[in-house]
Amino acid sequence: MTSASTPPATPPPTVQWYDLSTPAGRFTLSPVKPERDLPMIHRWMNDPEVDRYWELAGPPERTEEYVRRQIGLPHTEPMLARLSGRPIGYWELYRAAEDPLSEHYPARPDDLGVHLLIGEGDCRGLGLGSLMLRVLADAVQSRSPRRIVAEPDERNLASIRAFTAAGFTAAASLELPEKRATLMLRVPAPRREAD
Repeated sequence: MTSASTPPATPPPTVQWYDLSTPAGRFTLSPVKPERDLPMIHRWMNDPEVDRYWELAGPPERTEEYVRRQIGLPHTEPMLARLSGRPIGYWELYRAAEDPLSEHYPARPDDLGVHLLIGEGDCRGLGLGSLMLRVLADAVQSRSPRRIVAEPDERNLASIRAFTAAGFTAAASLELPEKRATLMLRVPAPRREAD
């Protein structure tokens, strides 16, 4: 119960969970629940293909510290991605203008940032990343004409291809503290005027 003097909580950056239809099945994004999800995220972070770019392999405590720090950030929402009910990946949706990334590109106040990994090896290389990105971006931009941004490591060609296939454009090369990245932008389609 809140008192009249208690300010309202800041809404999460995504405002809602996502439950979207795709040709590959229902794609859902819902907030990470550490007590349920940490063992699985830890396993994914220790996969060499994931660790190559996320660099979070190690003991369970390392994964827990990272995920709980993300949960604690007011502008970021860690999400679990499921396809047809099966957990397959970890995503972070965030308000990019409030993130350190905004110091490296001309951020707009409503830019939505996205980080993601596909943790299940048998789900990689099938085009699911680009499919899920496209469906999510379509849903976000149909509600609000905002840009969606990402900054994959420039060596991660599979990720850059997935973003490109989902309608993102490589806009710049960024020298970030932890990596050299490709700034990927998906700009909403112009709205048509009613005749």
